[in-house]
Amino acid sequence: MVVNMEIISKEMIKPSTPTPHNLKIYNLSFLDQIAPSHYFPLIFFYQSNLNSNIIDHSQKSQQLKSSLSFALTKFYPLAGRLNIGSLSIECNDAGASYNEAKVHAQLLEVMEHGKIEDLNQYLPLNPHDGWRDFEEKILLAIQINYFDCGGIAIGVCMSHKIADGTSLVMFMTSWAAICQGDAKLVLQPNFDLASHYFPPNYLSICGNKPHKGIEKEKFVAKRFVFDKEKLEKLKKEVVSSSLESDQVKEKITRVEAVTAFLWKRFMVVGKSKLGSENLYVALHALNLRPRMSPPLSDLAFGNLWRFVLAISSSSSDRTADNYNDLVLQLRNGITEVNNECLNHAEKNLDYINKSLELFSKGENMQICTFSSWCRFPIYDVDFGWGVKPIWVCTTAIPFKDAVILMPTRSGDGIEAWVNMLEDEFEMLQNDEEFTSLLVH
Repeated sequence: MVVNMEIISKEMIKPSTPTPHNLKIYNLSFLDQIAPSHYFPLIFFYQSNLNSNIIDHSQKSQQLKSSLSFALTKFYPLAGRLNIGSLSIECNDAGASYNEAKVHAQLLEVMEHGKIEDLNQYLPLNPHDGWRDFEEKILLAIQINYFDCGGIAIGVCMSHKIADGTSLVMFMTSWAAICQGDAKLVLQPNFDLASHYFPPNYLSICGNKPHKGIEKEKFVAKRFVFDKEKLEKLKKEVVSSSLESDQVKEKITRVEAVTAFLWKRFMVVGKSKLGSENLYVALHALNLRPRMSPPLSDLAFGNLWRFVLAISSSSSDRTADNYNDLVLQLRNGITEVNNECLNHAEKNLDYINKSLELFSKGENMQICTFSSWCRFPIYDVDFGWGVKPIWVCTTAIPFKDAVILMPTRSGDGIEAWVNMLEDEFEMLQNDEEFTSLLVH
């Protein structure tokens, strides 16, 4: 629902302490270089706590701005500006964009009746317009939305050129800890590891963009919830579809089950629209930190992720009909991202170029992208108001067949944010196997 909203202030929040001279240049890693140029959006919704001491908006505003200023001292590159030509960040303390807005509506009403396409109004910018909203290359933008009921929504957009989801949540956790005055929860990011393991590459290569949004087409975005019971049912279906492999039977995960289920449904839609002789590709974002040797800490800041490839053909009845085989395709793609590949720049680049070459072939190919944020501790982001987030969400993205998997507040379910072309979504809604497994 579109609400009556007024922007009441706009300013730049700068670090509380100037960045030392020896840290004025932050070099991007190779994975930063090829990361998408859009922003990473998250919105945190907080109900008012009637049992706590009443804190008016002006007090909360001062707390948030002061704590953000301290947080930017620890996360100093976020207050800088991108130097596109030199592939680096100028850590000049120019600051983060900070908006405040009054929302003349009830928070719960917005959550219950709001549409995904309306969520962007709680963000400081359109995250998929890149930097067109700004004259300067701002890396962090925030909007604080105050509802009439006392609730708050904090909309955050962080540039994907400098950070991935792990890095964004690291920052939010630390900002919240500073706000509530809990020093032991403030994280210490490591800004050196990404460029150490993935030094910048000055070769002319394409960006890491598996496919682009199709601006002339009409997209729709829907959120589907897989609760605990539905996930268990889905995992059993994946296991029961196995013909001989014990690999899937042993440790089928919730994310694997949902990914295989949605990939199969996309294939069904694609086959009915495009015909039978097509190539189907699933791209799944993989956090590289635990796959390094030795494993990297989650405190490693930057883009430390990569898409893995899984390929299936609709002409193969077995692959098209068995969830088990789709899960195996995903796992095989992950095994290709081994330590030898990660620790050798040339092999890393070869893998990416191989992927880009595949995407450039022909039109008879459907590409589905998946990104799981289910392990992010987003519901632990506590600003000290006596409440944790009642809901954390992202927004619609203008990409065909793109899925973001988010945790539910209870932690035992998954929200699937599905983005499709409008005509294809209508076909998906008529898929009985799809609709039978969902909680609306």
